[in-house]
Amino acid sequence: MTEHITQAAYLVAAALFVFSLRWMSHPKTARRGVGAGVAGMTLAVFGTALHPEIISYFWIMIGVIVGTVIGVPLSRVALTAVPQRTALSHAFGGLAAGLVGTAKYALWLPEGELTAFRTGAIALEVILGFLTFTGSLMAAGKLQEVLPTRPITYRGQNFINLALLAIALLAGVGLVIDPTLWALFPLLVGLSLLFGVLLILPIGGADMPTVISLLNSYAGLSAVAMGFVLENKVLIIAGALDGSSGLILSIIMCRAMNRSFTNVLFGAFGQVQASAKDAAEQKPVKSATAQDAADLLELAREVVVVPGYGLAVAQAQHRAFELYEQLQKRGIRCRFAIHPVAGRMPGHMNVLLAEANVPYDALVEMDEINPDLSQVDIAIVVGANDVVNPAARHDESSPIYGMPIIDVDKCKTVLAIKRTMNPGFAGIDNELYTADNTLMLFGDAKAVLGEVVKALSGESGMGH
Repeated sequence: MTEHITQAAYLVAAALFVFSLRWMSHPKTARRGVGAGVAGMTLAVFGTALHPEIISYFWIMIGVIVGTVIGVPLSRVALTAVPQRTALSHAFGGLAAGLVGTAKYALWLPEGELTAFRTGAIALEVILGFLTFTGSLMAAGKLQEVLPTRPITYRGQNFINLALLAIALLAGVGLVIDPTLWALFPLLVGLSLLFGVLLILPIGGADMPTVISLLNSYAGLSAVAMGFVLENKVLIIAGALDGSSGLILSIIMCRAMNRSFTNVLFGAFGQVQASAKDAAEQKPVKSATAQDAADLLELAREVVVVPGYGLAVAQAQHRAFELYEQLQKRGIRCRFAIHPVAGRMPGHMNVLLAEANVPYDALVEMDEINPDLSQVDIAIVVGANDVVNPAARHDESSPIYGMPIIDVDKCKTVLAIKRTMNPGFAGIDNELYTADNTLMLFGDAKAVLGEVVKALSGESGMGH
């Protein structure tokens, strides 16, 4: 009877996981998707807790308490910290998989229960789990700027990384051939942990959205391996969903940047190019005030706002919504152009703007809005940099050459809100800022947008 209840719980949980992913693909059903995922995981834990092999629930309850104590504070982070929070979740998932694999090897070795299949599954679980753990910690450190966001490179790094991975895989093969070669296991663990660090070290901040997706995929694959080790069907299903969705999202992100996986992982994208910077510094920029921006907006018929990570840092999403409302009141069409890799995680801008109650139909993807931009009166770039840099279209020496961008330079006027003229994640200056049709509004995005909204409101009150 207990086994039937467990399998029924697993079946319903698997269905809820599938529906959860489906519903989370659209903001209108995202909350329902989260609820379905939570319900599915609750059922999966409940079904597992019914197993007759469990002698005592003491350590399980200890784990639940410790997890709750850690998890509740981590759930209360600012939206700007969601990317690093996501990376930490991947780290915990990878660590769990690695520790389970280690425990199973230690338990089964003296009992002689390590078949070739079990050992192979454990080896994959340990490699994927521990490299996900350290790699995710590195990604979180870069996102939090505890570690340098620029790529850290050294001669022969790709050869060393691949050699470490190859040795780890050979150690895994050795264990499959003879599981009693226990000395290979700590070598496998150590190389996996080291590989995770060295894998993320040379990757710059511009590639963090793709890296987070890849780590999500690795965590899912490690869960699949863990499911085979524990002979747990729902874990295999959930891990496969997690791994495949992360991989598909990574492919989408790479296409959005016109780059390959190998270029992301081994390309050291994000190194500062001094020569390009020096050349750009010689070009003059035209600055404007909030009142100037408001005067221009009063005369516009169509406005496009391009949000970037600067909007997230300044927590300016609510001011962006206020600007949207002011423009709508005047009969001025306003839309938000969303680049697939804007921000530091997939969907970062969508989450921020949804949190500020910006209507979802006002958010337009890059491919859909680009054909319209030549007819747009004003583009307001809020903290975006590389995703609007015209160099991506023509400068073959640029690291972002070939990356699809939002073509705001084709708009009649561009208002770019930025703290300073410092380059973005790619380490290069933006040609857009020195273009003839661009006006720079220097300052904190939240403050600048607030001033523009006040100026618009003031003019409205005076009868304009």
